[in-house]
Amino acid sequence: RGSWQKPATMFRKNLKKDPELFQNVSEGLRRLYRTKLFPLEDTYRFHDFHSPALEDADFDNKPMVLLVGQYSTGKTTFIRHLIEQDFPGMRIGPEPTTDSFIAVMHGDQDGVIPGNALVVDPKKPFRKLNAFGNAFLNSNSVLIFRSKKIQRMNAAHPWFAERVDRIILLFDAHKLDISDEFSEVIRALKNHEDKMRVVLNKADQISTQQLMRVYGALMWSLGKIINTPEVVRVYIGSFWAQPLLVPDNRKLFEAEEQDLFLDIQSLPRNAALRKLNDLIKRARLAKVQAYIISSLKRDMPAVFGKDSKKKELIANLGEIYHRIEKEHQISPGDFPKLAKMQEQLNGQDFTKFAVLKPKLLEAVEDMLANDIARLMDLVRQEEASMPSQAVKGGAFEGTTNGPFGHGYGVGASEGIDELEWVVGRDKPTYDEIFYTLSPINGKVSGAAAKKEMLKSKLPNTVLGKIWKLADVDKDGLLDDEEFALANHLIKVKLEGHELPPTLPGHLVPPSKRGLATED
Repeated sequence: RGSWQKPATMFRKNLKKDPELFQNVSEGLRRLYRTKLFPLEDTYRFHDFHSPALEDADFDNKPMVLLVGQYSTGKTTFIRHLIEQDFPGMRIGPEPTTDSFIAVMHGDQDGVIPGNALVVDPKKPFRKLNAFGNAFLNSNSVLIFRSKKIQRMNAAHPWFAERVDRIILLFDAHKLDISDEFSEVIRALKNHEDKMRVVLNKADQISTQQLMRVYGALMWSLGKIINTPEVVRVYIGSFWAQPLLVPDNRKLFEAEEQDLFLDIQSLPRNAALRKLNDLIKRARLAKVQAYIISSLKRDMPAVFGKDSKKKELIANLGEIYHRIEKEHQISPGDFPKLAKMQEQLNGQDFTKFAVLKPKLLEAVEDMLANDIARLMDLVRQEEASMPSQAVKGGAFEGTTNGPFGHGYGVGASEGIDELEWVVGRDKPTYDEIFYTLSPINGKVSGAAAKKEMLKSKLPNTVLGKIWKLADVDKDGLLDDEEFALANHLIKVKLEGHELPPTLPGHLVPPSKRGLATED
């Protein structure tokens, strides 16, 4: 038996160095969390200070959107507008209803599921909400969480923010007023600013001049609350199915709604990357937690003066932060809020804290340096396999096809449903240029066409694509229709739109409709 002991040990050591193999991103993240990050979190009480442990449902759940707003900003109406149907627990009225969370989820049957029942379902990502107690869970809801205390609400917001794919802050353009309580809610979402989007709702109720002032006031107010170098994206519109009261800004509202819809529709495609990013942020915070806890344990006396030393360490926590920052080259932004950490430490027994265990930290470092990099390949594969607009149904159907769809009448999609060739509108103008190029047998040479196309100042790579699309019969020459098409595509590109990979059928010149449009 002794002769096999050493080779077996060597085998185990070599096995650790082999790359992790995963079937998909969710399975890979789940395994890495359980084997490498969770042991560090558990040892240094991460779950007591920051966030409950992750469960399988947190890695497998579908993308979620957190919609937050003050009373009467149109939250329920906004959801109703998106899904185009009533939902259980829905209530629209002038009375304040901001003391609740409502989870609207797809299911096999319509109905109301009490909050206390839903948080024990292992297939749903809400089990850890049990920690907020019965006062927080309401028994008459789809999943409505109620609390009359704003402090309890603020405790729940970070929990949701960590697990959702998008956070939408909803404001009423008609009566913009950010209360102190709502400011605290926004601040509670710190470290998740990359997920934030802002919707300035009910914008059709005010004039253009008023709207500009409200928009400026909103950006100024948010700038004081959300301290990020990048300005948060604001969508302006009226998100319900009623006629516009002031229709002057209809085109702006349509463009903003389409941009917001595209952002929401992209969430399933980007869900794997979001989960990966959140795990990285969690790992960085868990490392800092380990350094803080182990440092406090190291500085505690063995026998006498424990209480006084504990008070001293809590008071000097800022200095401990600074020391850890310099010793381990950690960014100041990775540390938890000082005041909150000091408050939490008051109720802890420092003598039960764990000493620093390098192997646990090494496992997390290996995860960040090696395993995450390998998972990125799977992330790209999963993203490539999903459609760019994976969210369908409801209001999204009205912005997909037809004359009211995304990009309709814009760029290469213009004229898709018209009987006449859309390029023909401007063809007389293009013909005037065409005949100045001395066509032979009704066609101009590539050199002559190139000279004219270069006036657009577009790069050769773009003009080359336009030429390939416009030279429908592939003879290296352009007739009047092909020349007009080339100029139309130049106009499309100059207006900021993308060129189609192949020539759409509605753009093919009438005389070339029987020809192939590809090589």
